[in-house]
Amino acid sequence: MELQSALEERVVQAVRDAKDELVGLTAELVAYDTTARLPGDPARDEDKLQRLLVARLAALGAETDLWEPEPTGAGDRFIPAGLDFAGRPQLAAGLRGAGGGRSILLNGHIDAVDVEPRDQWLSDPFVLTERDGALFGRGASDMKGGVAGLVVALEALHRQGVKLAGDVVFCTVTDEESSGAGGHICVRHGVGADAGVAAEPTDFDAWVSCRGTVTPTITVAGRAGHAEMPQADWREGGAVNAIEKMVPVLNAMGALRQEWKSRLDHRHPLLEPGDIVPTLVEGGTWIVTIPASCAVTADITYLPQHVDAEGTGRAVEAEVIDRLAAAVADDPWFAEHPLRFAWSEDVVPAEMPADHPLVTCALGCAGALGRQGKPAGLNSWHDAATFTRAGTPTFSFGPDGFDTAHAVNERVGVAALVDFTAATALTVMRWCGVA
Repeated sequence: MELQSALEERVVQAVRDAKDELVGLTAELVAYDTTARLPGDPARDEDKLQRLLVARLAALGAETDLWEPEPTGAGDRFIPAGLDFAGRPQLAAGLRGAGGGRSILLNGHIDAVDVEPRDQWLSDPFVLTERDGALFGRGASDMKGGVAGLVVALEALHRQGVKLAGDVVFCTVTDEESSGAGGHICVRHGVGADAGVAAEPTDFDAWVSCRGTVTPTITVAGRAGHAEMPQADWREGGAVNAIEKMVPVLNAMGALRQEWKSRLDHRHPLLEPGDIVPTLVEGGTWIVTIPASCAVTADITYLPQHVDAEGTGRAVEAEVIDRLAAAVADDPWFAEHPLRFAWSEDVVPAEMPADHPLVTCALGCAGALGRQGKPAGLNSWHDAATFTRAGTPTFSFGPDGFDTAHAVNERVGVAALVDFTAATALTVMRWCGVA
């Protein structure tokens, strides 16, 4: 596919001419510490970063909405209990079109993962460093470079005097890396459009589907005692080793994991089957004390077809509970001391048609610049799923690949970032229409 008009050629050239501005904005965003936090952690530089974006968008004539949501409190299945947004605003901005065109959502998350082990970085992770044609820094790939590209794409359209027919909705959120809470807050606030793009690093593929996550902590009870002394039967007050009692639970997890790999209901054209991975374990208090408790936390991924009618992963949770409980049903200890399950927030998957017109449009625009992509899936999760479930079909589309995201020496290629920015500008023009 080729560029369709002299105007498109001018817009692409305007983006290329703005390369230094694109790199500069990425550097500003990387310099802000917005590393992911947990409930109770203080705000970092989220407010400063969002206000920088407000200023850039307001200069284009956008109506901006910057707000600190109220905490949702306990009992919200999708947002962690105790998470507050003080000093951590969400941003939605609207560029009004002339009318008669389709609206587009441009989404990005401003948080990034931590920088540890920091001593293994070749340069300061909060100082964007260019070498060998790439930009290095925490968030350069995932996804501050992409956010910068969205902004510069809109600025290039503005400089070329492009008047869109449809509206552009720009939305940057917090807490994607830890829970997806920011995306939920924004859809509850009313953020949406006819369709949307999230600027994750997809190497110009279109991630139209993803897996979701439920995360249980399973606790096995034991009974403390001296590890070096003989113990009576537990019915007579003897000690019970909680770590040893965890073994059949872990074995059952492994068996279910293998089963899911071959089950028909876990097949998907773009995604791997659901998975169960033990990731944290805690047990015991002293080296010569038989442990009275052992807890394991597992990362459980599930497919879009496993979302129930209420839009949750409760059916997956129920299957796991039943399978693990069955694994210890013959042990009389568990009859009196059953497994305890505690579940964190539900990160729900979603998918949209691979042939959706906006998917076709974005891939075509990238192809016109020599960047060939295809519909694909993300075996993890992204904010696009939340907007899709709320009625704005949204996919992820961005520069380079995911290979250095979350890694030491995270990077994004300069040429890829420029081409993504140009492809975004073209996508906005073709989707919204030019008045």
